[in-house]
Amino acid sequence: MRVLAIDTALEACSACIFDSETAETIAIASETMTRGHAEALVPMIDRLVSGTDGGFGAIDRVATTVGPGSFTGLRVAISAARGIALAAGVPCVGVTTLAAYAAPVIASGVGTLVAAAIDARHGSIYVQVFGPAGRTVVTPRIISTRDAARQLGSGQVRITGSGASLLAAEARAIGLDATIEGEDPAPGILWVARLGSAANPAHAEPKPFYLRPPDAKPQDHVRVPRR
Repeated sequence: MRVLAIDTALEACSACIFDSETAETIAIASETMTRGHAEALVPMIDRLVSGTDGGFGAIDRVATTVGPGSFTGLRVAISAARGIALAAGVPCVGVTTLAAYAAPVIASGVGTLVAAAIDARHGSIYVQVFGPAGRTVVTPRIISTRDAARQLGSGQVRITGSGASLLAAEARAIGLDATIEGEDPAPGILWVARLGSAANPAHAEPKPFYLRPPDAKPQDHVRVPRR
């Protein structure tokens, strides 16, 4: 299966084409950025796909990150993924950023808890905790960094994600054996592709995965009343 994976959920714009049968990365590109994802994504995808045999006609599935992350960034990737999948007549699946962060750490095979943490600002993080075999121990949530540390149990924990150093500091402050496995600004796009190739399209819908309401509020006082 040839998977086109894209990600604009956090501080990167990334895309790759991955062959799940041969485990071959056919093409890959990633640029770190905090804004401008909408302008960068489509040209990036076009360069990757046009440079491979078969072009869009050889794509069997599209995978996109669905959050948690930037509200604007999520819409960029999800809209592009849905549009490409519709035009190509192939399934589109969603992968959470927390799962994509955790996947390479879980795959390393060390039997400890793995916590994926994303800085949500204002003293909070998005967090999900996985057991040694990838089983969810703490479901995805937005929570204060201190409270998140208290949910990590009492054993060793490996922490990854853009909020890894924040969570590790709180975990160590309460006596936990916390190791930072990486704190990249965005998950590896290849792992988005790997998870996307394994996902069931019936259960991994490409729709935004929000854990908090948007900061912007409707301005009811300036609305024009309907007649």
